[in-house]
Amino acid sequence: MKRILIVEDDKTIAALEKDYLEIYGFETEIIGDGKEALDRILHDSFDLILLDLMLPGLSGYEICKAVRREKEVPILMVTARNESLDKIRGLGLGADDFISKPFDPLELVARVNAHLNRYERLTGMGSKKEDISFGEITIDPKGRKVFCRDTELRFPKKEFELLLFLAENPNVVFSKEQLLEKIWGYEAMGDVATVTVHINRIREKIEKDSNSPEYIETVWGTGYRFNAGA
Repeated sequence: MKRILIVEDDKTIAALEKDYLEIYGFETEIIGDGKEALDRILHDSFDLILLDLMLPGLSGYEICKAVRREKEVPILMVTARNESLDKIRGLGLGADDFISKPFDPLELVARVNAHLNRYERLTGMGSKKEDISFGEITIDPKGRKVFCRDTELRFPKKEFELLLFLAENPNVVFSKEQLLEKIWGYEAMGDVATVTVHINRIREKIEKDSNSPEYIETVWGTGYRFNAGA
């Protein structure tokens, strides 16, 4: 049974999330304090985190940032605000998805299932793959590690998956919409700004000059491609 931690200080919303998730077969736990939640996440094992943004103790942003230093567990942020800047900030810190209050409980369950299934598929496939090397970059899919110029770089889960996907398909141009569907699995849902944020963060790590990228190139008006000849 999959374990989900609900980090939410609004008891009514937390109870709604808990009831629907347990109806669909998930084991859940509720914590309403940010500091307590972070300690529990770092010292216990959960399959997915439902994370409210506005919390006592620590904000959802602070929790997400701290968790991403240690773990790759999927994080679905739940927020009362529907502002693009909030979403971009959260995604930049390593969140996998956003859902805004008030939400349809069945959509919440669908999002949770989608992220759990995608994470299992990606991690399962990674165990069968060999290292990928281009120029000064080596990607280890099995160990989920990236080495650049003899230095190991840390990548949150979605950044790693996006870089790996592009490197597995060198010189192929993908639109932002295609990358959103391939990596996040939203199909018609989601914001393509998510892709831009993650591409920029990857470039900051692997490129000598992120303003003149050699590996991940922008094809204006179309999308991005991984340059295998870099």
